[in-house]
Amino acid sequence: MEAVDLIKGSIKLATLPEVFIKINGMVDDPSSSASDIGKFISQDPALTARLLKIANSPLYGFPSKIDTVSRAITIIGTRGLRDLILATSVIGNFTQLPKEHIDIHAFWSHSLYCGVLARLIAVKCNALHTEPFFVSGLLHDIGQLIILNKLPEMFREIQMRANDSAAMLYEIERDVIGFDHAEVGSELLRIWHLPDTVVDATEFHHEPGKADLSPLGASIVHIASALATDIETQSKSDEANGPATKIDPVAIAITGLTEASIGNIKDEAALQFSAAVELFLPKVG
Repeated sequence: MEAVDLIKGSIKLATLPEVFIKINGMVDDPSSSASDIGKFISQDPALTARLLKIANSPLYGFPSKIDTVSRAITIIGTRGLRDLILATSVIGNFTQLPKEHIDIHAFWSHSLYCGVLARLIAVKCNALHTEPFFVSGLLHDIGQLIILNKLPEMFREIQMRANDSAAMLYEIERDVIGFDHAEVGSELLRIWHLPDTVVDATEFHHEPGKADLSPLGASIVHIASALATDIETQSKSDEANGPATKIDPVAIAITGLTEASIGNIKDEAALQFSAAVELFLPKVG
């Protein structure tokens, strides 16, 4: 069995809303203008309201109110809006899972924190477009949910081993089923026709040195996930200076981050994360 085999037949999980598929196609179509995309989005009042709420949130911190889709496109860009539509769509697709095996709210909270941190790190790295990093962070662990859905008993065994072992989760997954959640997640993103750089960042976020197409993306998601884990661990234990999750030195070298800049990013992320939870997770859990 290979990672791609878990995606085959998962029609419900692998299918995204038609509005995203349409907009994704329009964004990649040179004959579709920003005005065309804006008009299409505006035909869906609920989607329009959701996007404008996100655009006016602390996630962006724009000084003036954004009250139209065309204005949002001007500031965020068509690809940025496309990525936000993806983010709002995916979470709803993956909430009906066995609750005895996973805390779905905790899963998406970690994923959102990773997305927020990845976007902030991308800004520090002077990335031209930051939304793909938010999406990469948000979806970096989505393969875990596919494994849970398709192989629930193996998923439970993996979780039990992880609780009793110092080994990394992805190492245990490889031992139990022959591949890890990063591989499964990247196969799903390929089916969704997401950019190769997002797929690459997801597939290699545990081992950023192996990424070919997006070593920066993989490194950013790797660091963001480690920081999110640290923040969550410290919050639970009420320890201000708990043990730091190990970060691959390769990721530090690729991003050029310093200890001071990482500390600043963690401080900046708190407000944005609170806003993200309010925007993306109101019905989860």
